[in-house]
Amino acid sequence: MDEEQFAFIKRVIDDCDYYLLIIGGRYGSLSENGVSYTEQEYDYAISKGMKVLALIHGSPDTIALGKSERDPSSMAKLEAFRKKVSTGRLVKFWKDAHELPAIVALSLPQTIKTYPAIGWIRADRAANEDVLSELNTARRQIEELKSQVNENSKEFSPVVGDIAGLQEDFVLKGTYWHGQRTHVWQVQMSWRDIFITIGPYLMQTPAADAAKTYLTREAFRRFNFPGSRIYMDDQVFQTVALQLKALGLVKIDVRSHENGSSIAFWSSTPAGEKLTLEGRLIRSTSAE
Repeated sequence: MDEEQFAFIKRVIDDCDYYLLIIGGRYGSLSENGVSYTEQEYDYAISKGMKVLALIHGSPDTIALGKSERDPSSMAKLEAFRKKVSTGRLVKFWKDAHELPAIVALSLPQTIKTYPAIGWIRADRAANEDVLSELNTARRQIEELKSQVNENSKEFSPVVGDIAGLQEDFVLKGTYWHGQRTHVWQVQMSWRDIFITIGPYLMQTPAADAAKTYLTREAFRRFNFPGSRIYMDDQVFQTVALQLKALGLVKIDVRSHENGSSIAFWSSTPAGEKLTLEGRLIRSTSAE
C-alpha cells in the first residue's frame, strides 16, 4: 500500500459505521513515517469517532515463527500497538484463527445493537424506500388537509348543549390595590367580548397564566378606575377557560415540564380564529 492507496482506504473507512481490527503476530508494512498502515488505519478510525471491535491474539508467543515478527524494532512496535488498542476499551482475545468467525459473529451484532448506526441498503431497495417515504408523507399531508377541511367547515357549535351563548353576559371580578388598601373590581362582559378581547393573544399560544394576565388587564381597563396589583379571581378565570373550551373557541394543551410539573397552553380553534377576525378586523368605509 502506498500513500495514494491509503487515501483510498480512508475514503472506505469514511463510508463505514464500525471498524474491526484483528491483531496477530505481525506489525505490518511500514509507511514512510515508520508506522504500520494498519495502525494508521486504526488511528484514523478512532479520529472519526467510529466504534472499534478489537480482536487481539491472546498468546502471541505461541504463533508460528513464520507468522511472527522477527525484527526487534517491529516486535516492539507491535507490542506498543497492542497496548494502545487495549487501553480504554474492551477487547476480545483469540488463540486460533478458527475462533475468529464465531467471535465476529457474536461481537458485531451486539455492537450494532448497542451502538446503532446509519448502515447501508441495497440499491434495489433504495428506490422502494424512497417511494414508501414519499407515500407516507403524502398520506400524512392528506390526513392533515382532511382535518383542516373538517375544522374549517364547522360553524360555531358548542361541544355540550344548554350552555350560555356568545351574546350572554358573564361577570369578571378580582381585586386591585388603591389608596393603601385592597378593593374588589368587577366587569360584566358577553362571552363574545371576552373571547375577542384575548383572541389576538392566542395566536402566540400563551401559557394559561399569560392568558389570564391578558384578560385581567383588558377587563380592568373596562372597569375604568385607577389601581395597581390587579388580579382576577382564579375560580372566575377557570370558569372562563372551561366555557370558552366548551364553546369550541379555545384549545387547551397540557404539556409536561422536565421538573415533573404541567403547564397549560391556550390557542384558538379554527372557529375561534374566525370569530377573532370577524370581531377585530377593520371594515372598509369606502363604497363598493
